[in-house]
Amino acid sequence: FGTPAQKEKYIPKLITGEWAGAYGLTEPNSGSDALGAKTTAKLSDDGKYYILNGQKCWITNGGFAQVYTVFAKIDGDKFSAFIIERGTEGFTQGPEEHKMGIKGSSTVQLYFQDCKVPVENLLGEIGKGHKIAFNILNIGRLKLCAAALGGARRALSEVVEYARTREQFKQPISNFGAIKHKLAESAIKVFVGESALYRTAKWIDDKEHELLEAGKPENEALLGGAEEYAIECAMLKVYGSEVLDFVVDEGVQVHGGNGFSAEYNISRAYRDSRINRIYEGTNEINRLLTLDMKLKRAMGGRLDLMGPAMAVQKELMSIPDFGADDDAPFTKEKKLVANLKKAILMTSGAAVQKLMLKIDTEQEVLMNIADMAIETFNAESVLLRVMKIVEQKGEPASQLYLDIMR
Repeated sequence: FGTPAQKEKYIPKLITGEWAGAYGLTEPNSGSDALGAKTTAKLSDDGKYYILNGQKCWITNGGFAQVYTVFAKIDGDKFSAFIIERGTEGFTQGPEEHKMGIKGSSTVQLYFQDCKVPVENLLGEIGKGHKIAFNILNIGRLKLCAAALGGARRALSEVVEYARTREQFKQPISNFGAIKHKLAESAIKVFVGESALYRTAKWIDDKEHELLEAGKPENEALLGGAEEYAIECAMLKVYGSEVLDFVVDEGVQVHGGNGFSAEYNISRAYRDSRINRIYEGTNEINRLLTLDMKLKRAMGGRLDLMGPAMAVQKELMSIPDFGADDDAPFTKEKKLVANLKKAILMTSGAAVQKLMLKIDTEQEVLMNIADMAIETFNAESVLLRVMKIVEQKGEPASQLYLDIMR
């Protein structure tokens, strides 16, 4: 979103690590409701500066960053973004927060008291700050899923090693079925998350290349790719963060009393994991966004929901097909995924029909439908991945993956 001059000034130092960056969006009274921010910006009488007043909280890297992307409302209503350097007059940072986890991460509040920001440090257009904030969140959710699954893999590896070396009743606890079940469920969930992540990342990459070939500049191609698959990014953020929570929770259980001791890494992993369901948009917000974005795309003509919904309704009213099942590979799994999609359409249609304009206030219903969508997307992603593995390796060598899929 930066001008050529802004990019030339800041990006080289950020790339080399000479400077660290921070991102100031959240405020004490505006978390999920980011556009409810109270920090204001007013043009100075001489037109050379924007005068910012307000505060930001939970700012990662805030204690040591040299450059900050900060959001404020020009004249109290035009939500905009600014580039602010450490040491700018009227800009101060609070003390480090004492957090439950991610203690290696600097987290502080930012304070702006008649902070003088040069007009050339306006980022993007006046009143278009929401485009910056929300587009960045799309790709951030994808990356959060990747980070969470990486953490889950590392935690699971340590838990497996512990289970192999910890002995009870004269044998390693990894021999016991209850422990095997915990490890297997953790491994399955990680594999599922990775399948959905790889699938979405490839889609975004393909979209970026498509936009580049159509003549779009690189920054627009990157944002366009993430925006096209914003729904999938929201679903990935939810699932990835909850997989990590599951893995570290079961990891503590496998460790037993040792899991509650600060001497073991799993206790740190347990504390560090918890934040992932909160930042980059809470999982509740991302569940609601999943359906909200789908409905908006349908209403805008980008997504056909009515056609498939009518087809399902017609199928329900028709005479069932009692013909013999196709015995081709993966026929049963493909049918299950197709039926999951039909179930979502039926449930969504019934909810809209019953609740009408009130549906956006029925969050329990919406979040349950979102969970159906997440599970279905994951199931299809695993199916497609395993089909590819079998194609490459053959069925005997792919038995582990077939077991995971089933």
